[in-house]
Amino acid sequence: MSLKERLTDDMKAAMKGGDKERLAVIRLVNAAIKQREVDERIALDDAQVLATLEKMLKQRRDSITQFRAAGREDLASQEEFEVGVIQGYMPAQLSAAEIDAIVAKAIADAGASSAKDMGKVVGLVKPQVAGRADMGQVSALVKQKLGG
Repeated sequence: MSLKERLTDDMKAAMKGGDKERLAVIRLVNAAIKQREVDERIALDDAQVLATLEKMLKQRRDSITQFRAAGREDLASQEEFEVGVIQGYMPAQLSAAEIDAIVAKAIADAGASSAKDMGKVVGLVKPQVAGRADMGQVSALVKQKLGG
């Protein structure tokens, strides 16, 4: 079952179960997917849907930080709920050890030796961890390993 089909089925289940908060988040996700399909005039496959979900997660995490800084716990908790629902559609996250191994292999493959080579390393790592790791953390790890 594709991600879009799963979202549609979960939306129907949320409607039948009367779970208004979850239904609102799923509708938000579907709207973002539809918007991208209309903008680019294509039908999104699972990889592109995952990229859209990653973007939404990043936006939500940034919002949580901003709301907490402004003392708006009510809005931060709503965003956290949305993050929880969206993460339910993401593939299982990689462990720190797995990410570390992927980064170490990419550094060796790229022959990277300094922070100048960070772009090459991240370029090799990104397709391997797409949707399964926070790229901000991955970039920080690459920078640390390259001594940047």
